[in-house]
Amino acid sequence: MTVTRFAPSPTGRLHLGHAYSAILSHDFARSRGGRFLLRIEDIDGTRSRPEHVETIIADLAWLGLAWDGEVLRQSARLPAYAQALDRLRDMGLLYRCYCTRAEIAAASLSAPHGAEPLYPGTCRALVQHHPDRPHCWRLDMAKAVARTGPLTWQDHAALIAADPLSAGDVVLARKDAPASYHLAVTIDDAWQGVTDVVRGQDLFAATHVHRLLQALLDLPTPAYHHHALLTGPNGVRLAKRHGAPALADLRDSGGDGLALAAELRAGRVPIATGHA
Repeated sequence: MTVTRFAPSPTGRLHLGHAYSAILSHDFARSRGGRFLLRIEDIDGTRSRPEHVETIIADLAWLGLAWDGEVLRQSARLPAYAQALDRLRDMGLLYRCYCTRAEIAAASLSAPHGAEPLYPGTCRALVQHHPDRPHCWRLDMAKAVARTGPLTWQDHAALIAADPLSAGDVVLARKDAPASYHLAVTIDDAWQGVTDVVRGQDLFAATHVHRLLQALLDLPTPAYHHHALLTGPNGVRLAKRHGAPALADLRDSGGDGLALAAELRAGRVPIATGHA
């Protein structure tokens, strides 16, 4: 059976881009007689807000989207992430990193403008460790890739060669978040039986890392369907920082959620009011 999911983080309110992705994931499952799940990715304790969870649920219902089963919250799944980290640690694939963001940025001056700098591996070969100092756990990407060998995944039925080395030594856990997005999403997709991941093209690069973690942890690999991002008339991606309207504002102003969903399905982007 086809199983898809929509997995927002409750760190802010949903906008039209979120609505578009949720609709595509919902419709993909429903058109195949499958299940559509809602997962709240709330392990970022410093930014997640309970009020945003309530708003997300109200927004999706306003759009006419219904999900199957109970809403899963990642904050209830911390033991599963800890177990996976222990397994990777036992493989000798994790190491403590004490570097700050500023230190990483200063050591990665070659990173393209606006891009997240790749970690230069400063702490990878440290012999002496200080567990009491603030640190995160990074994946030794070269060791991990050597262990799994070449990997592939399917995206829109096309075979993609995984290139996790391009991500550098990613963080899998840090002091203020017991699991990274990469680790938690990989584990939960497998645990929930997700067969098809429908999400935006902005997450395509992350799939290289997710495919590696699936291989390391003996997890199944879903089919991926990365969709084009919703853009406004100026061609700029619809996002909060670019002025995309919040669904809650459209809902509170009396907008018709079902009409908005129909417009998005038809490929039209009603920027101002939620109507064409």
